[in-house]
Parts: sequence; structure tokens; C-alpha cells
Amino acid sequence: MQISETTVPSSITQFISKETAFALETLLKESADVEMNDAACAIAYAFGDNGSFKELASDESENRNEKESKLISSFRNNLNLLVQKTWIEKSDETLKEDALFRIAELCDACSKKNYAENYDSFLSILQDVVYLMFGVQTRKGDFLEYAFRIDPEFGIFWWYISNLSPNNEWTEEKYRISMLLGMYFLANY
Repeated sequence: MQISETTVPSSITQFISKETAFALETLLKESADVEMNDAACAIAYAFGDNGSFKELASDESENRNEKESKLISSFRNNLNLLVQKTWIEKSDETLKEDALFRIAELCDACSKKNYAENYDSFLSILQDVVYLMFGVQTRKGDFLEYAFRIDPEFGIFWWYISNLSPNNEWTEEKYRISMLLGMYFLANY
């Protein structure tokens, strides 16, 4: 498979390896669970993972449910902290409170393994949280390049999230893996 120009804009190829771009394309296309899990682990590695994400992706992991619960809890705590500590304009106070409420709802739903029905909400929450963190810059066409310039690790994460489209027709496992990858980054950010 050739890496498409739309997946990795030329302005950010210095931050994304071809292997990571290929892993994203593999994850997003229809693929067997083994390929999907390997791709997810490669993306997690780009997020700074040292191999622990593999247990979340593997069906054979004895500790999968426990590790998943811990990840969701860490994601919730860290995302709440990010939102609460972010300085915002007075006009965004309602959005901040709404985001905190939606984060709690999302994490409760994911704890019950309801990934597919909460995927669009996950993407929406991340859009709102990133807006709260970076303001109107997030609505500009060059935000991805900006994210890479200010924090390359966050840039890789935002590149990943930006390539996830809403309203997919995926398996529950693919929704799960896609969301856990985003959660993994933010739980450790």
C-alpha cells in the first residue's frame, strides 16, 4: 500500500514516519483484527508507548479488562485536569462545564464497553477539549502544523484524531481500538 498525500501533508512529514502513516492507513481500512492491532500498536509507539498498549489490543491478554479500566480512569482524570486547568474566555465557561459532564458520560459508557455508540461523542469531546486548550487557533486550516510546531507529540496525536472520520461502519472492536488509542495518548499527556 502506498502512503497517500492526504494522510500525511508534506508540511508534517518531518514528524510522522512512513511506518506510522502506513499504520494509520492500515487501521482505517478494512483489515483483519491482527493487522488492526499491529497497526494500533505502531501508532501507540508513535505516541510514546513502550509496549503496554499491546495488552489492550490483544484478545489473549489476561489483564485486558483491568488495563482497559485503568486506562479509561486515567484518561478521565487527566482530561478533566486538562480542562479544569485551562484558562478560557468567559464566553467558553458553558462549553467547559459541558465538556466535563460529557467526559464523565463517555467514560462511564466506555467502562460498559459501549464504544461504537459513543465514537462520535468521543470525537466531538476531543474537538471541544482541544478548542478549550488552544482557542480559535483550532479552527484555522493550519492548526495541525501549528500543533506539530508547539508540541510534536501532541501534533502526532492530533494528526491521528484528525484522520478519524465520524459515522463509520466499523466493528465494535475497531471502534474500541480507535478510541483507546486516543485515550492512551491523553491519559499520558
